[in-house]
Amino acid sequence: MTGKDMIAMSQEDLRRLEVIHKAIDKRVTQVEAAEILDLSDRQIRRLVIRVSENGDKGIIHLSRGQPSHNAKDPKIKNRAINLCRKTYEGFGPTLASEKLFERDDIEISRETLRQWLKREKLPYKDRKKRPHRQWRERKHHYGQMVQMDGSHHDWFEGRGPWCVLMGYIDDATGIPFAKFCTYEGSLTAMSGFKGYIKKHGIPLSVYLDKHTTYKSTKKRTIEDELNDIDPLSQFGRAISELGVQLIHANSPQAKGRIERLFETFQDRVIKEMRLRKIGSIEDANKFLEYYIPVFAKRFGVPPAKEGDLHRPLPKGIDLNRILCVKTERTLNNDFTIAHDKKLYQILDNTAAKKLIVEERIDGSMIMRYKDTVLRFKEITTRPAKKKKLYEFKMRKIYTPPADHPWKRSFKFNPQYPQYQQREKVAPKEKGLLLTV
Repeated sequence: MTGKDMIAMSQEDLRRLEVIHKAIDKRVTQVEAAEILDLSDRQIRRLVIRVSENGDKGIIHLSRGQPSHNAKDPKIKNRAINLCRKTYEGFGPTLASEKLFERDDIEISRETLRQWLKREKLPYKDRKKRPHRQWRERKHHYGQMVQMDGSHHDWFEGRGPWCVLMGYIDDATGIPFAKFCTYEGSLTAMSGFKGYIKKHGIPLSVYLDKHTTYKSTKKRTIEDELNDIDPLSQFGRAISELGVQLIHANSPQAKGRIERLFETFQDRVIKEMRLRKIGSIEDANKFLEYYIPVFAKRFGVPPAKEGDLHRPLPKGIDLNRILCVKTERTLNNDFTIAHDKKLYQILDNTAAKKLIVEERIDGSMIMRYKDTVLRFKEITTRPAKKKKLYEFKMRKIYTPPADHPWKRSFKFNPQYPQYQQREKVAPKEKGLLLTV
């Protein structure tokens, strides 16, 4: 801490003071001093006059230590800090400054607020340095590629159930689409993609990771090897039927746009829902309908080339029939099939040996043979099987008759082959018979 007689100077001030003293003592000219300090001649004359009249402190700028003309009122500062302690606890400087302006009519720059939070030692999530990655150029057209993934997080901060945010973002413009779901699976991924299609149209390609929902873990069959194709998951099969190219990323960093979207949402969307006290998936999805257009307007970028490559859904295509889980089941002789540990009775007479079971997004189920929808019902109670009672029976002892070969007396009969003596021919005397 400096006293009244002490002057706080920087190294630059000390360097300037030494040159100015040389100019005052006529050891250097003012022109030479201007060249040394990289200042104008007029500024050197001002410094010489101020140092000569006020001493060494004249080298210091007169506005140093004085409050800024743009300084905020201390009352506004205290109010903003109190709001950051309570209402906007954990908010970063950028988001906090936005909320202070939107909700409390307090206009503060993010850098000023960051300095205030730093002095008050209020914690907030700071940005971390990321490892270097090679930059990939954005796609040129809107709808050329969409990145998608699911984010498992405590989105409601304990006010509601743990859920998953299915996110979609256009690679060229950064325009997002999102939907909260209970889990990340085939049906939820299809449900989110159906919402995206209705909002924007069918994109040319989808870029996603190798989660089992999106990439099948089955091995190639002989038929697949001959056709040089890989087994598809249910979601991959549905995407292919819509004519969308499926691209799998080898690392999370490869689809960095959707990963950064989740980081931003985990900071901003969570705090926005906290302010609105949202604690259910239904209310959260309604909030996203309002929030995403505002987010896209602010953070979206124009595409490099004009033109929307999204395709409208062709007429006559039943989207529900494509975006569903299809499973092939064998029809038994009694017109029953087993599916998902349940037994169903087919009510229509059909010659089919195998049926296709379609599990829809809305939870319904349809059984189909080719293009024919079959009626069915679940068998809730099966007929009880009759238990066979064991009947004990006395074993009947077999007694052979008197003329049975077992009871015949043994008689030597030389006609039987086993009683005949074998004869061998001597090796040297072929005509001599030897009896063994």
